[in-house]
Amino acid sequence: MNFRSEITGVGSFVPEKIFTNFDLEKLLDTTDEWIQQRTGIEQRHWADANTSNSDLGLIAAQRAIKNAGLMNKDIDMIIYATLSPDHDFPGNGCFLQAKLGITEIACLDIRQQCTGFIYALSIADKFILSGSHKNILIVGSEIHSKGLDKSPNGRNISVLFGDGAGAVVVSRKELLDSKKDSRILTTQLFADGAFAKELWIPAPGTALGADRLNRQMLEEGLNFPQMNGKSVFVHATKKMTECLLSSCKEANIELSQIDLFLFHQANLRINSKVAEMLMIPEEKVFNTIQKYGNTTAATIPLGMDDAIKAGVLKKGMLVASAAFGSGFTWASAVFRY
Repeated sequence: MNFRSEITGVGSFVPEKIFTNFDLEKLLDTTDEWIQQRTGIEQRHWADANTSNSDLGLIAAQRAIKNAGLMNKDIDMIIYATLSPDHDFPGNGCFLQAKLGITEIACLDIRQQCTGFIYALSIADKFILSGSHKNILIVGSEIHSKGLDKSPNGRNISVLFGDGAGAVVVSRKELLDSKKDSRILTTQLFADGAFAKELWIPAPGTALGADRLNRQMLEEGLNFPQMNGKSVFVHATKKMTECLLSSCKEANIELSQIDLFLFHQANLRINSKVAEMLMIPEEKVFNTIQKYGNTTAATIPLGMDDAIKAGVLKKGMLVASAAFGSGFTWASAVFRY
């Protein structure tokens, strides 16, 4: 029997509290106009003090499992993508597993930042097609707000990020019609560690001397994100464009056949530039960065859920996704939803 990997369930969740650009004006010596011009972001959701990353992931996961018509016990693997886990170890997959009440299944955490969801989708696809697993839960979840420099020193980065979670269930199905069946057609993954320090958090870490974290590192702000914005923009537009074309070629699909593009939501200018370079009609690109900011590993499944609720994404549509982020890592996927 030939198998296919189908996205059978989608779910998402964002914290209730909204921080608009006007709220950030009071903290970061910035303006709504400055933020919107450079990023396209109007607001973002930030979690309260007592909410953890896996709390967000749990609600998104429960909604995706229900949407797939399954029960928690039907899940036989969890892949959790995040850069803002509950704790350094163990991984968030195990914390989520306990909250879901599932025992003795594989839990895998991955740290591919903004490309985390597509990396996770690729991994799930391979396990499904091998025949070893039937229903794999993928969760992309972030709580950035607790790790941002909310002083004027951090304004260039702290305006970008929001909190949220998205989840999908990837299920094993029999392949009956390769042209019509809902399935993952291809995923392509890339990285270039030569640019690892263009977008990173230096501390805590074991590469900094005798201590993973000390007072001097905190005083220097090494525990906050650092970014070379120009380098990220140039590489993101180039690499996302290249890998999208590569995935379409691999799937033997013309770019014009794609019904909807779900890009990672880092900066509206990046997505607009990619669409311009590939001559993609504006109505085919679904963006959510305006209301959520950059939720890193959560952006694509969160956007997918919003697109479904809005009636923009429907069963049978061809979808292409691309992401670029810290590492540098980048990835693309083509699937029929």
